[in-house]
Amino acid sequence: MKFKRRKFSRQRGNSSHGWGAKKKHRGAGHRGGRGNSGSGKRADQKKPSHWKEVYFGKFGFVSKAKKAPRSISLLALDNSIELLTKKGEAKLENGVYAVDLGALGYGKLLSKGKVTRKYRIKVAVATEGARKKITAAGGLIE
Repeated sequence: MKFKRRKFSRQRGNSSHGWGAKKKHRGAGHRGGRGNSGSGKRADQKKPSHWKEVYFGKFGFVSKAKKAPRSISLLALDNSIELLTKKGEAKLENGVYAVDLGALGYGKLLSKGKVTRKYRIKVAVATEGARKKITAAGGLIE
């Protein structure tokens, strides 16, 4: 029965053990440091290649302002109202479509598009143009 010979048995008496010069297998000193250390900070060889990348300094900021609510336009609502009714997310009562946009994940109603049906819409924020269009068609915004 033969066993595979261990590598260090071949390297007895060999001072480098496969790493080239004796001093090369001693941490990151042989490669000039780890990562981007020493790259252009001392001499000018690599500076231009690092200037084109965004490497030094801090960039940007984190906005602490509240994010804008998810919005939907009258055009998108008018195009998808029949599908919403089929799914049960909107109701048709006496020719008026009742929709709760807050339950659908929308916080704002925008005025882009024409209103071709009567709506009773429950939403947190609606633009003035959207309110005018809905009320002109005989609808209501709550």
